[in-house]
Amino acid sequence: MAAMTADRSASELALGVLQQLWLGGVRDVVLSPGSRSAPFALALDAADRAGDLRLHVRVDERSAGFLALGLATGSRRPVAVVTTSGTAVGNLLPAVMEAHHTGRRVVVVSADRPDRLRGTGANQTTEQAGIFGTFAPCHDLTAAIAADDLSETVWQACSASGPTQLNVQLDGDLLPSGPTPEDWWQRPDGNLAMAQLQAGSDPETGRDRATAQLQPGGDAGVRPSVTIPSGGELLPLGPRTVVVAGDDAGPAARLLAEAAGWPLIAEPTSGARIGRQALRTGRLLLTTGLRDEVERVVVIGHPTLSRPVTGLISDPALEVLSVRGRGGVATDPGRVARVLDVVPRVEGPDDRAWFDRWQAADQRLSDLIDAGLTAAQGDPSQTPDAGSPSPLAVAAVVGAAVAADTTLVVGSSNPVRDLDVMAAPWPPLQHRFVVGNRGLAGIDGMVSTAVGIALGRPRAARTIAYLGDLTFLHDTNGLLIGPAEPRPNLTIVVLNDDGGAIFTTLEQGGSRYADAFERVFATPHGTDLAALCAAHHTAYERVDDLSRLAQALAESHSGTRVLEVRVSRADRRTEAAWLRELAQQAVSADHSEDHSLPLE
Repeated sequence: MAAMTADRSASELALGVLQQLWLGGVRDVVLSPGSRSAPFALALDAADRAGDLRLHVRVDERSAGFLALGLATGSRRPVAVVTTSGTAVGNLLPAVMEAHHTGRRVVVVSADRPDRLRGTGANQTTEQAGIFGTFAPCHDLTAAIAADDLSETVWQACSASGPTQLNVQLDGDLLPSGPTPEDWWQRPDGNLAMAQLQAGSDPETGRDRATAQLQPGGDAGVRPSVTIPSGGELLPLGPRTVVVAGDDAGPAARLLAEAAGWPLIAEPTSGARIGRQALRTGRLLLTTGLRDEVERVVVIGHPTLSRPVTGLISDPALEVLSVRGRGGVATDPGRVARVLDVVPRVEGPDDRAWFDRWQAADQRLSDLIDAGLTAAQGDPSQTPDAGSPSPLAVAAVVGAAVAADTTLVVGSSNPVRDLDVMAAPWPPLQHRFVVGNRGLAGIDGMVSTAVGIALGRPRAARTIAYLGDLTFLHDTNGLLIGPAEPRPNLTIVVLNDDGGAIFTTLEQGGSRYADAFERVFATPHGTDLAALCAAHHTAYERVDDLSRLAQALAESHSGTRVLEVRVSRADRRTEAAWLRELAQQAVSADHSEDHSLPLE
């Protein structure tokens, strides 16, 4: 590596940063082009040609940031994203915010003008050091940084939970002096990486090996070797307890519920919607009298999908225990929980009658929902849009397609909530990976995130992304992939109801706001997705029936393709009321009424 001296050139500084990133476990780097970042770009191209790093070039920094987020999520390694100076850096903020709230290790390498130009009005010069504020610590690096300091700074960025900004001041000649690419990149000595590993931190997980199993987060698939830590607090049996598993809860939530015999309400992206204790319709059952019998709640992960769950874990009348996630935050929106550092444990199972009641109600409610949807689909007079499948039925098909070794990336808004009602708990020990950007639960960057996750998990049998139309359109630049770039095998299912259907189920969807609703909430767009995909050279198919959707999702497809499923949003509010009514009937075991899906 180049000597660490005050007169190190811009290309030597850039090379030194990249070499330290490699030593810190970075194997994927996303680059957006620019002049100030030129020494990074040329060194990265040379490293990619040498097979030491995999380079992904994106012209849109916002898309680049979410691609890096997806790569970090899929590979469970730190991933770097490199930008030039100015507004390019600011475009990374949404991805950095999501990485902060989910503990994803995204290392922002922002090329900058030298400090002497700040505040002078020099072209593309701004206060970009620390631009992400509390969301990412910043290290403002200059050519004078000592070798040991650079090594320690970059290593911390690669191993810490969450994003970090390395703002690199590049001065003078930006192009490397070496005549060939072999001079622009040299793979560093691996002995240093081994020494750092032996010091205790693992670049693949970013955690000390001795404590990694104590954390609730992790791969949202199943890791059979994971056990409930013996050092966790021992919970007494007796109080009627429910385990709530939110996003990134991991297998520990399932193992606790199974050990105690408690009902498990697990969101699709929890990594715990698996096995015998998981309920399919748990959040709907929380709208019934069963919820009033709960005495204790154990919260693992980050639950975000429903008001009934939020109300449960915010109830001061209950004993609420919340376990810190990988970022050190325990989900406690009502500020009523007792916070635990690790997942608690139990000695033996609790009274089985408690779970049996939940399980029986869950089965009855699932049967009622499925029967109602079948009746509606078979009766054209009950469908508001001829030939249009129910969004719930579409979610059921997507959930059933998540077979062993499948990756599912699910978007925010209605798709993940539909899946939460329709996806039956998956069998254990089959290594599924179901994830979404639930840190802030936004629709930002989901196409790019899905592309990154697919590229980060190349051994998956297949990767499916399930997105709403606005989520898809919000990040169509995720399809903007150059001909020389790595391309994923990815099937994107777009549930297209021509707008924001989720708002119809909220207060603003009521008749009082009907005159304004369509313009300021529903936001219909009428976009031709087939033409959009054609413009991006992306395979496209419109799917009009559920059997074809199931068939398409079972196919082995090479490259990226989009399956558009058009549905109506006219009856979403009625549908929500229907689900609540069925939940009441399931708990009371009253099957005498007509349970077909009512439509306006």
